[in-house]
Amino acid sequence: MLPWMGAPTGAFGVTLTLAFVTLAVGFIAGAKKFGVVGYWTNMVPHMDLPWYMSPIKAAILVLEIIGLFIKHGVLGIRLLANMMAGHLVLLGILGLISTAAASSLYVWGPITGITVIGSALFSVMELFVAFLQAYIFMFLSALFISAAIHSH
Repeated sequence: MLPWMGAPTGAFGVTLTLAFVTLAVGFIAGAKKFGVVGYWTNMVPHMDLPWYMSPIKAAILVLEIIGLFIKHGVLGIRLLANMMAGHLVLLGILGLISTAAASSLYVWGPITGITVIGSALFSVMELFVAFLQAYIFMFLSALFISAAIHSH
């Protein structure tokens, strides 16, 4: 997080690429352990069903595949949304300076001082949020990859 530059995870391209890498690593690790076909069939729990209920397994497979892509998409969007929220709060606080500049010097001076101090404090908090989001992204990525190599 660099001043006036923002965080790299404040763009869709970066966060969705990170989520795609997690998806690809999960697929590769699962295909290495179970084989390509075994990876996809491992998504469906083993159930002893009569032959006429086999469409249920196909429906579960379709739902699991859709859920797999949704989980990874949400992983990237979650990171982007949390990083952008901090940027928007800082932008709103810094906008107070220009709003107060239209007023008298007695209003502009104190508001500018409070805004600069508040922006510095929010930047420190945003740095903490960046580390927290990195931890959450890493934790969820590890969880998704381990689910890909675990037999259900």
